[in-house]
Amino acid sequence: MMIRRSRAALLAASILAAPIALSPMLATPAAAQWIVYDPTNYVQNVLTAARELQQINNQIQQIENQTTSLINQARNLASMPYSLVSTITSQIQRTEQLINQSQRIAYSVSSIDQAFTQNYGAINLNLSQQQMIAQAQQRWQTSVAGLQDAMRMQATVVGNITTNRANVTTLGASSQSATGALQAAQVNNQLLVQISQQLSDLIALEAANGRARALIDADRTTNQNQGATQLSTFLTPGAGYQPGNVQMFHGN
Repeated sequence: MMIRRSRAALLAASILAAPIALSPMLATPAAAQWIVYDPTNYVQNVLTAARELQQINNQIQQIENQTTSLINQARNLASMPYSLVSTITSQIQRTEQLINQSQRIAYSVSSIDQAFTQNYGAINLNLSQQQMIAQAQQRWQTSVAGLQDAMRMQATVVGNITTNRANVTTLGASSQSATGALQAAQVNNQLLVQISQQLSDLIALEAANGRARALIDADRTTNQNQGATQLSTFLTPGAGYQPGNVQMFHGN
């Protein structure tokens, strides 16, 4: 009986001690299985996520704005793929060549003064008749050369009209399709160069025409002065015509 009671007491003690020994092992799984829901914390987390998302959207919008700004800057800095300045400049050079190729009397103050001193100045009655005729022929040839120079300039200016029209058409189309401020400015600059070329043609043409008219007027004035001087000398008593023997037929 004592043995049985001892065994029963030992078994009972073991059963009572078992929960105490197993409690640390069972405590952890029991605590892990419980989920605590905190509404306030959840709302706070949602608001924080929303703010972060808004910040990301703002950053994306800033990047898009910066990209657009860079694209616009690139367009503003984009240069025209072609230039008509060389074509326009070559037209001006051809006009300058014609001016430099002016015949007999150049577009130079010293050349004009020298020519007028020699051929358009005061009439020298000590010259022989042949010398006076030679001077008159030189003046006439100079007038004809001036007319030829004027006509050559006219032909050049008229020939430039077709090229000018093509240039203006191209620049006008480029102005309509300019992608940025730089291209628009370059188109305007080339249009100004084109206008300058046309003005140069008009100035050169007017100068050539005026030169031709001036040479004709100078020749006419000099001839009139020479004729009047010779007539006055011829009619002056004692110093005019001196009679002499004239041989009309050979042997008589």
